[in-house]
Amino acid sequence: MKKKTIWAIATIMGLSFLALLFLQIRYISEMVSMKKEQFDESVNRSLNQVSRNLELNETLRFLEQDVSTANRKRIASDTVVTSALDPDLPHAKGYSSFETKMEEVKPSQVPKVLIVRNDKSTLSQTSKSMQEIVRNRYVYQKALLDRVVMNILYSASEKPLEERVNFRLLDQDLKVELENNGVRIPYHFTVSTQEGREVYRCPDYDEEGEEYTYEQVLYRNDPVNKTGIVRIHFPQMNKYIFSSIRFMLPAIAFTVILLITFIFTIVVVFRQKRYSEIKNDFINNMTHELKTPISSISLAAQMLNDDSLPKTEGMMKHIAGAIQEESKRLRFLVEKVLQMSMFDKQDAISKKREVDINEMLESVAHSFTLRVEHTGGKIQTEIGAVDSAIFVDETHFTNVVFNLIDNAIKYRKPDKPVNLLLSTWNEGDNVCLSVKDDGIGIKKENLKKIFEKFYRVHTGNVHDVKGFGLGLAYVKNIVDLHKGDIKVESEYGKGTKFTISLPFIKN
Repeated sequence: MKKKTIWAIATIMGLSFLALLFLQIRYISEMVSMKKEQFDESVNRSLNQVSRNLELNETLRFLEQDVSTANRKRIASDTVVTSALDPDLPHAKGYSSFETKMEEVKPSQVPKVLIVRNDKSTLSQTSKSMQEIVRNRYVYQKALLDRVVMNILYSASEKPLEERVNFRLLDQDLKVELENNGVRIPYHFTVSTQEGREVYRCPDYDEEGEEYTYEQVLYRNDPVNKTGIVRIHFPQMNKYIFSSIRFMLPAIAFTVILLITFIFTIVVVFRQKRYSEIKNDFINNMTHELKTPISSISLAAQMLNDDSLPKTEGMMKHIAGAIQEESKRLRFLVEKVLQMSMFDKQDAISKKREVDINEMLESVAHSFTLRVEHTGGKIQTEIGAVDSAIFVDETHFTNVVFNLIDNAIKYRKPDKPVNLLLSTWNEGDNVCLSVKDDGIGIKKENLKKIFEKFYRVHTGNVHDVKGFGLGLAYVKNIVDLHKGDIKVESEYGKGTKFTISLPFIKN
């Protein structure tokens, strides 16, 4: 499948998942907003009803007190004879203020229907006259009742707020009204005057959740300076609101999991596609690399079988040498592949022993002397490590240095000599080894990938530099197995320096 097709599918699926996630979050946000509005409406409705109940209860209480006082006076008047009072006066008989007003005007003695006999009057006029009399009587009595009630209320409003409100009953009323409106969570409230003076605070008051406070005026029909304010807040309001959307959280979680899984799948697909390209490139390179020694050995075998060619001693030596060199080369290539296969299976057998890194470096440098001089360059060694004993697998670690020097020679500047500098030195508890060349160098974007298996800076069927892309991956694996560290410094067009650091053996 082409990359464009994969990218198109990934984009469509990714946008679909994001749109689904956005819609779910939007739906949850709207549900929270709706629940908050419902909650606000329920609380405000409850507070409004509590305020009305408070005023109603106070009115009833004062009326009951007034009637109770009148009854006590009436009982007292029956047992105590007072000549100073006119027995015909209502207040002398122990009437309530309400009854006193009624006795003064004696509405019961006012005729309900006043019929004036007039021969000329008609039934219609009589009906109108009766309606007018009833209406006037109703208006008068209503005004009388309003005056009595207003006198009672204004006398009540003169009392301090803390004496007018029964806070225990207010708490109970709040609880009942909130439950009637579907609000069944803990609350805290305070009562204060219009000037802000707090007259009551519930015993278990907690400031948590004060940012969402609801207010209601108490005794709204009293003078402004006589009214009070009840403030209420809910510490668990957020939990109460979000409890209604709890069922949506698993849906969002599964959507996020699917999105992450999809992204991971796309990453794996691209990685596998990249590995497939690397594998194809590796097969092409391996085929090209193996063809050369096989062709040389095949040609030497044909020469030996050709009876027309004279079999001189010099020719036989030349053919035998060519077969031997090409066989070594072929074995070396196969061993590289087998080594990496062995590391993939984690079957590397490490036979460690004490090795002098200075001597090993001198030995490897000596084996490359002719090859470097053949390019017109030279190889130099700077042995500066005093503590040079390391505990390593000699074969594998020798191959590490061999690969680094081999790469330096292969990646030299075209048609120019290569100069190598091999150095050792001590750094803290470690001994360091470096291989520095003046070759073509490595671009910055490739530095992080050079230790990956099968990776080569050049790709495709360009075979100007031979190899499988396994050398540096092998080097990295060996250094890691020996608890060491490898760094690379390179400037494109000027050269590269590899530095290996390993702990040395003390004493």
